[in-house]
Amino acid sequence: MTLSEKILARASGKSQVQAADNIWVKADVLMTHDVCGPGTIGVFKREFGKSAKVWDRNRVVIIPDHYIFTADSKSNRNVDILRDFVKEQDITYFYDVIDDPDGHWVFDAKKGNLSRQYGSHYAGVCHTASPQKGHTRPGEILFGTDSHTCMAGAFNEFATGIGNTDAGFVMGTGKLLLKVPETMHFRLEGKLQPGVMAKDVILHAIGEIGFDGATYRALQFDGPGVANLSIDDRTTIANMAIEAGGKNGIFEFDAQTQAYVDYRCKLNGTTTSYEPVEPDRSQKFVYETTIDLSKLEPTVACHPDPGKRKLAKELGAIKLDRAYIGSCTGGKTSDFLEFARVLNGKRVVIDTFGVPATPEIVHDLQSSRWGNKTVWEILLDAGVQMTENAGCAACLGGPVDTFGRMNSPMKCISATNRNFPGRMGHKESQVFLASPVTVAASALTGHITDPREYLS
Repeated sequence: MTLSEKILARASGKSQVQAADNIWVKADVLMTHDVCGPGTIGVFKREFGKSAKVWDRNRVVIIPDHYIFTADSKSNRNVDILRDFVKEQDITYFYDVIDDPDGHWVFDAKKGNLSRQYGSHYAGVCHTASPQKGHTRPGEILFGTDSHTCMAGAFNEFATGIGNTDAGFVMGTGKLLLKVPETMHFRLEGKLQPGVMAKDVILHAIGEIGFDGATYRALQFDGPGVANLSIDDRTTIANMAIEAGGKNGIFEFDAQTQAYVDYRCKLNGTTTSYEPVEPDRSQKFVYETTIDLSKLEPTVACHPDPGKRKLAKELGAIKLDRAYIGSCTGGKTSDFLEFARVLNGKRVVIDTFGVPATPEIVHDLQSSRWGNKTVWEILLDAGVQMTENAGCAACLGGPVDTFGRMNSPMKCISATNRNFPGRMGHKESQVFLASPVTVAASALTGHITDPREYLS
């Protein structure tokens, strides 16, 4: 069996499953946020009763992150709905925006978008926060009410996005009926060259198969090249499995996985026991390919979908209005460090926005020093508009006052994960997806630029 099949077999209590089997699986974690949480809660109460209790208060993780730092009253209300439900159900893991369990969340527009407006419990973008807070473990099943839940597959678990109806059912029963997906095999070899990042790996892969080429399939990444990828690299790749239509993305378990998961679980007091899975030699794939990481070049996904792949060096004629770095895909500490290496001592020529994925990442950037400056100061000096309010922000558009949102037709190069029309705001805007270093180089020139021009 493949990695995904082994996890699903275990979760269904079967010795073996194969692609296309319909099986009931037990969930290990259900994650939801402020956009889909209220709807999921509504389904749960409608189907199980207003006084019903969730199947396991320690396995429901609620992380507000999407429409947070906005004065939109309905968005603020959504966080209050989550808080009320958490109190009613005595849910253990709720990462509230405010510290007062009896309070109400209101974004203060007068304070602006740049300065911190959250309390000590807030965790930031759910997909980045989940592993940081110790909620991603090898061999487990993670369901989340967000398509990029597949990011957790970097930790050798079956993680996939589900809708509010399915999530409401899981909330009440801890189970879900799934069809076992076919598995596509991506064998990674070699090592990334300077100027090339994990984002280029997944954009290359999606370009090979198309933005619907993995519809309801598992994308399995393994091979000797994986050892040369950091945990952050793997999360970037797994995160965008959905951009090819994938049901999930998944990596093999290794020492890096173990070290990260063990540390995070102990740090946060979450479950420390888990059972990773290893693939069988006789595993069957519906598709197989090998990617030599050493031969990849800086890559860009052009408007209007992630499958429109071209090399950055071929797109120099495309002028840009905006650059953006952030989101679960491109807002990690390592992403900002590579972004800063390109910008250090230079100045951007177009509006450039930086949104760290979590408060922990904000702290990393504000406390790490390169010489006599922090990384945060280097980015500010380069002209980047940096916000301390970690979250999804303009990655998915949001209300009109969302930080970095495009409210008029623009061309933006972004380290985020999706570029369908209207994704980051105005429906006539165009988003070009690229790695943090490609975004940085392009911010310096005002047009799409191969970052290797700025690397010594």
